[in-house]
Amino acid sequence: MRRDTLSRRSVLAATGGLTLITTGVASVVSDTARDDSGDSSRDSIVVRGGTAEETTVSVTTGAADGPTAVVVGGMHGNEVAGYTAAGRIADWSIDAGTLVTIPEANTVAIERGTRTDDEGTNLNRQFPDGETPGTRLARALWDVVSESDPDILIDLHESTGLYAGDPVDGVGQAIFHSAGDDATAAAADAAEYVTETRVDDPALAFQTGPFSEPDTEPTGLLAHKAARDLDADGFLVETRSTDIALETRVQWHTAIVDRLLERERLLNDEPSEEPVDGSDGDAESPTASPIARIETQPPSAAEAPLEPGTTVTLDASQSHDPDGKLVAYEWRVGDDGPFEEAGETIAVPINGTGDHPVALRVVDDEGATATDRLTLSTNC
Repeated sequence: MRRDTLSRRSVLAATGGLTLITTGVASVVSDTARDDSGDSSRDSIVVRGGTAEETTVSVTTGAADGPTAVVVGGMHGNEVAGYTAAGRIADWSIDAGTLVTIPEANTVAIERGTRTDDEGTNLNRQFPDGETPGTRLARALWDVVSESDPDILIDLHESTGLYAGDPVDGVGQAIFHSAGDDATAAAADAAEYVTETRVDDPALAFQTGPFSEPDTEPTGLLAHKAARDLDADGFLVETRSTDIALETRVQWHTAIVDRLLERERLLNDEPSEEPVDGSDGDAESPTASPIARIETQPPSAAEAPLEPGTTVTLDASQSHDPDGKLVAYEWRVGDDGPFEEAGETIAVPINGTGDHPVALRVVDDEGATATDRLTLSTNC
């Protein structure tokens, strides 16, 4: 199923929103080995403007027509990796279609650091199938989603426990999906991909599970409503938050979203389905891409705010090439500029307050590259 690019005017009209930014976007590097050079344009929309629930929606439009994806984070304010990852995804460029990102759906709960808002309302139970959402915020968010008419919706969450086929004890390390062969296969593919490329501990391997049936708890979930009312492929991603560094959890989320969007062709990393050399397709298969991976020493540096004057060591030794070897490790400190530093590790001095982005690019023995990045933050 493929739809034309989302009409920007329809979203603005539906939300009563205000365009804040329209910019060109090029060569955005994501957390999942993405270094795209295609041009995109981006608009930002305010939802519930002038209220305590005010939040911003990012609408990124690719250069070519294609499907529409909606990515949501921050439905629950204590699920930090979900809304952190969604914020980074909002900055991605895309090759085709439209990417609608709601990084902080529930700003009141995020500010409180709690699952619910200050009235005890669980936002992700306010979206009953076939009915009007239950709160003003839920209705405003649903206006954005329904007007987007997405082919795919991905909602990012966290849990303190692991999923083992029964959601009672926890749902972490799971990708829940809507009914249908396409959504089932996409969830399985993403789970296998992130487990193989990003998960070191077999106990934290990602599982998949179907959405609960209508009228079966839990009900009122945004991803359920998008799948059932809009015929979208719906996904609800859960990482385990207990005893795992925030940056690791964020990278799991971004890797899963990256894989799902590649499958929908918003991101165009896969080889062409037809041979480019005019052959009949029986030539040797393309080589596998390398995997770039940054880890911090100490590991807590990726999770806790840092004091100015601290030096953080970043380690690329967990990067690898599935079918060869890495020949170069290149680093960039800052938002842009060349990759100037070389070596498997790098010491980054934290001079001043604010965010300090760092990117790693690895090169394999056949010249293929992959990129990873993280942001080190200081107390302000």
